[in-house]
Amino acid sequence: MSELIVKNVSKSFDGRKIIQNVNVTLHEGELVCLLGVSGGGKTTLFNVISGLTIPDEGQVFLDGEEITGKPGKISYMLQKDLLLPYRTIEDNVALPLVIKGMSKKEARKQAAPYFAEFGLEGTEKKYPRQLSGGMRQRAALMRTYMFSRNVALLDEPFSALDTITKSSMHTWYLNIMEQIHLSTLFITHDIDEAILLSDRIYLLTGKPGEITQEIVIREPKPRRADFNLTEEFLQYKRLILEKIG
Repeated sequence: MSELIVKNVSKSFDGRKIIQNVNVTLHEGELVCLLGVSGGGKTTLFNVISGLTIPDEGQVFLDGEEITGKPGKISYMLQKDLLLPYRTIEDNVALPLVIKGMSKKEARKQAAPYFAEFGLEGTEKKYPRQLSGGMRQRAALMRTYMFSRNVALLDEPFSALDTITKSSMHTWYLNIMEQIHLSTLFITHDIDEAILLSDRIYLLTGKPGEITQEIVIREPKPRRADFNLTEEFLQYKRLILEKIG
């Protein structure tokens, strides 16, 4: 079981409150999006959840254990893949295990079975420059998974990809989540992406940022291919646009 609970979190920098009284829940197997305008505090919230930043108020719990201010409990992937160019893909994805004290040989052995699941078979000895953008993102996601195999925080991981690649990555990521029993909290500025991927969407709006709406997407996953052309999709989009102004 993996359940993430963010309870009454607030954070200020230099006397300016960035987020205020934020409450978020992520249940096992869910993909939940955090949607809002730039500068609304989404990344600050992720830094608190991951333990990189200590909140002024509030707590973060994972499976009932308080992890506030404790990095290393939840994996966190930023926008760019940040793969090390001088390491092979094999050594890039095994890096979290090495950092945790495992030998390089053992880390490679632990990572090996997941290359097929992540669609990366045959890339083990290649370098990041030899892979396409979509394949690099897969490698970055696999590295994120190796760091913590329950919950992942993803900060706009597909924003740099072209439309066709992004669409195929969406389908792939939903499939891989189901296969490896991963729960995901996902930052995006893309309303269409949020509707297509999410079980639920939290709108983080205002300054300081607050959760002003929780929207449940009732269309079953995987979403049908033409879902973004339906009236149901447009109703969700109108609601979100109205709420975030």
